[in-house]
Amino acid sequence: MKTLPAEFDGQPIRRVYDEGTETWWFSVIDVVQVLTQQADYQTARKYWNKLKERLGKEGSESVTNCHRLKLPAADGKNYLTDVATAETLLRLVQSIPSPKAEPIKLWLAKVGYERMQELADPALSLDRARQTWQQHGRSDKWIQQRMTGQETRDKLTDYWSEHGIQKGNEFAILTNIIHQEWSGPEKV
Repeated sequence: MKTLPAEFDGQPIRRVYDEGTETWWFSVIDVVQVLTQQADYQTARKYWNKLKERLGKEGSESVTNCHRLKLPAADGKNYLTDVATAETLLRLVQSIPSPKAEPIKLWLAKVGYERMQELADPALSLDRARQTWQQHGRSDKWIQQRMTGQETRDKLTDYWSEHGIQKGNEFAILTNIIHQEWSGPEKV
């Protein structure tokens, strides 16, 4: 899973993309913090806990559909955090009285629409990756090397698959052999 931070109205929203299921997971507390216009994370967390309790008593499936994934926190450590898909978040947004509810719905719809466009035209996801790396201060040379390296890796793993090599341990073993040949034997 890849953690790809996003922003809504200048506030960070932590999100993770699960490539296996092609699902975006968003931090519920981050969205609650935006909706409730809380500057303090702990206050937003308490609001979410109370809302979760209330929705649970009402029998809402929205709470049941939330999962917990480790996401990076402000201190740089990863903590289990309640996350939800865009669909579940849209249901939760309806439970929070806020003037920001409609803009959040539009933002979630935009994220979903962009992902659908990227599925139809993968070049768009490459452009997004390039922009993200530029925002993180990576040089054009670094970005090009990274993209070329990924393309080379994809061709290599496709070749391995075509010749009966299984993903998982066999890929890891071959990757390790290549790395050792490139970097020299590991010194202990």
